[in-house]
Amino acid sequence: MNKQSARLRRAVKTRAKIREQRIARLGIYRTPKHTYAQIFSADGSQVLASATSTEKALREQCQFGGNVEAAKIVGKTIAERAKQAGVTQVAFDRSGYKYHGRIKALADAARESGLEF
Repeated sequence: MNKQSARLRRAVKTRAKIREQRIARLGIYRTPKHTYAQIFSADGSQVLASATSTEKALREQCQFGGNVEAAKIVGKTIAERAKQAGVTQVAFDRSGYKYHGRIKALADAARESGLEF
């Protein structure tokens, strides 16, 4: 089992538990250059809010999209957009990534901006 298949295996287990909760899901994806976050509805059929480090407004705030500072900005933005969509409580789906670095920074920034998980 390589690194990617192990991460995907962890992600599947996490999503199965989140599906049982029947609550909106905050999904994270990261690449070496960018960070992406989306909030999915409880049944997973709709994207309620999204924020990425590739957006022009966010690129102006940070010089590089693949670092902790960019993740903090994405976390703050996704929380603000979730509030506008009427979502205050979500389940955090870290997509099998370890909870440190960019993932932790994004989660902390979203919590500080009022998102509950």
